[in-house]
Amino acid sequence: MTRKQIHLAAHFPGVNNTTVWSDPEAGSHIEFSSFVKLAQTAERAKFDFFFLAEGLRLREQNGQIYDLDVVGRPDTFTVLSALAAVTDRLGLAGTINSTFNEPFEVARQFASLDHLSAGRAAWNVVTSWDAFTGENFRRGGFLPQDQRYDRAETFLRTAWELFDSWRGDEIAADAETGVFLRDPEAGAFAHHDAHFDIEGRFPVPRSPQGRPVIIQAGDSEEGREFAAATADAIFSRYGTLEAGQAFYSDVKGRLAKYGRTPDQLVILPAATFVLGDTDADAHERAHVVRRQQVSAQTAIKFLEQVWNTDLTEHDPDGPLPSTDPVVDGSTIAPGRASVRMYRDPLATAREWRQLAEAKNLSTRDLIVEVTGRQTFIGSPATVAAAIDDLVQADASDGFILVPHVTPGGLDEFADKVVPLLQERGSFRTEYTGTTLRDHLGLGSSV
Repeated sequence: MTRKQIHLAAHFPGVNNTTVWSDPEAGSHIEFSSFVKLAQTAERAKFDFFFLAEGLRLREQNGQIYDLDVVGRPDTFTVLSALAAVTDRLGLAGTINSTFNEPFEVARQFASLDHLSAGRAAWNVVTSWDAFTGENFRRGGFLPQDQRYDRAETFLRTAWELFDSWRGDEIAADAETGVFLRDPEAGAFAHHDAHFDIEGRFPVPRSPQGRPVIIQAGDSEEGREFAAATADAIFSRYGTLEAGQAFYSDVKGRLAKYGRTPDQLVILPAATFVLGDTDADAHERAHVVRRQQVSAQTAIKFLEQVWNTDLTEHDPDGPLPSTDPVVDGSTIAPGRASVRMYRDPLATAREWRQLAEAKNLSTRDLIVEVTGRQTFIGSPATVAAAIDDLVQADASDGFILVPHVTPGGLDEFADKVVPLLQERGSFRTEYTGTTLRDHLGLGSSV
């Protein structure tokens, strides 16, 4: 019986609280050498793609810059274009916002990246919900969730019109005059609706993939529907068997009404990992990592996001606050997307108090527990088996791996886990195609 093939990607974090800055091996998130290190490790291990997260703002809490984790990075297209020159087969995925950008500019940039990389570009299409980020842009403000996804889908389909404005055979090289147009309509486009009113000529000829691979990361009803209608891959947060299978079945079950088949959408949960020589070693190491990820200061910052008040003087090694969260409509952290995860702060506070009492947890210990991030913990054999079992059971099609140390945190996985997956016959030993669509089994969109 042929085994289902696992897809793997390497995540270079943007805004996050998984990176352990205190680790001696932690490196820069702005020096090009860091991006090169992670990307070349992923390519050496025959990963499908390198996934570059994005941060469009410096975040604030209590009116001050929140500097306990990553706050931003150099321009996405600059980094990915440079990586195209130092990798050969690895896909290059960038997170680009559809709320504050324009289709022509983004389409031109991705078409260019696809040419420069010989068909390895991918676009993680995201939206922004907060006015805090919007203040960086001319239009400013923000859109309600239903309007964000309406704009995002219209944005993407408009970009597709630009990609498709070249069929691929409109240019030819003339020995004396160089490149010339065969078809006077090549690149012509016109799009007029409530969101975009544009027309002209798209200046970049059809790229190797035709269109970049489209990745989407929303988990709301609107996000799942958007993915089913438009995405080639979805960045999921469900990495356990039952939750993963439920998400997998739900999203893939939506494809038929858009004339799509299950193999046209790859589901890839984010996953962290901690390895050890034995399972016991790995769990001990995981405990240390979690304590590094949630420092005393970070624990207080998380607590403030639920309590929505200044808790600078609160003891992180003491119990949770005796007062209730402030729910007056204000927010202490306008740039923190995680604030929206706690839609009912009073209920969250009750749950946390019950858990802390039941397990005799301090504030910091409680935050360590409720923000747990390790998906896979164990020896290389244990982790390889867990990944393979989840994929074979249709809980996912693979994983986007998020190391807790950047840029060297992927090395151990590449050297110890990947060979075991290859021995199982579940992961490639060599690239068999040249484009990212080849790696993901999607076929060309040309």
